[in-house]
Amino acid sequence: MMQTAVPAEPLWLRILQFPLTRLIVLGGIVFYLMARSDGIMERFKDTPVLAAAVAIALALVVIAIYVAWGRLIERRAVTELSLQGAGREWAIGGLIGIMLYTGCVLLLMVWGMYRFDGLNPLSYMIPGVALAVKSSIFEELLFRGVLFKSIEDMAGSWIAIVVSSLVFGIVHLLNPDGTIAGAIYIAIEAGLLLAAAYLVTRRLWMAIGFHMLWNYVQSAVFGGIVSGSVALPGLLQSRIEGPTFYTGGNFGMEQSVFALILCTITGIMLLVIAIRRGHMVPAPWNRKG
Repeated sequence: MMQTAVPAEPLWLRILQFPLTRLIVLGGIVFYLMARSDGIMERFKDTPVLAAAVAIALALVVIAIYVAWGRLIERRAVTELSLQGAGREWAIGGLIGIMLYTGCVLLLMVWGMYRFDGLNPLSYMIPGVALAVKSSIFEELLFRGVLFKSIEDMAGSWIAIVVSSLVFGIVHLLNPDGTIAGAIYIAIEAGLLLAAAYLVTRRLWMAIGFHMLWNYVQSAVFGGIVSGSVALPGLLQSRIEGPTFYTGGNFGMEQSVFALILCTITGIMLLVIAIRRGHMVPAPWNRKG
């Protein structure tokens, strides 16, 4: 029986489908939009409800671009953003984020370094929405969706964990109060945890949920500094006083030894689950067939 030959894809499309090209082109687009979004969000900082709406709109735009690249350029189903089970995975990640940050605060309270003197109005919780939505969506699409996936395709999951974690930490040096120590802590604790959260399900929703709710609770509830950048009053009128080793200083909880220990342990646990599920991609030189 005669078979109809499948026409070869054009050269330009095959070039765009290379993992390195995806990293440069799609990663460049997402990074540019993330940088532009900071300026756009700054315009609406005095109207937090509108800022939250704008952040959600910008997040939807970058998601649409990411999905369009996957479907039109890579000709694949973008399973890492499929909606089935997305709410459950996002909620699990968010719950982990809330529990870990609250655990860090409780440890500071035990050591007498965190005190709160009362409550602010509930309206103080609104400004944190925009930051949490924008940072979690853009950064997870960039660092896990584009960077991690591209490196994984070229060199396997283990190298992707290392590279994406290092880059994730280094980028936080660009924040106003970024520090070398903060970048190292984030690379270890958050880089590993977020990569593992992606590997557990091979989808982005758990990582997005963790990232979003950690940042939101940190800012909107406890009034903490988010990774050396934003410091907004939250629901709790809080005072954090103590050595930077424990409190994180001007960089925020991400530079605290408590966050380093709790988040790293959680990341290792998630990574073990991912390994047991067979979700690790071997390096090309170790792949069979």
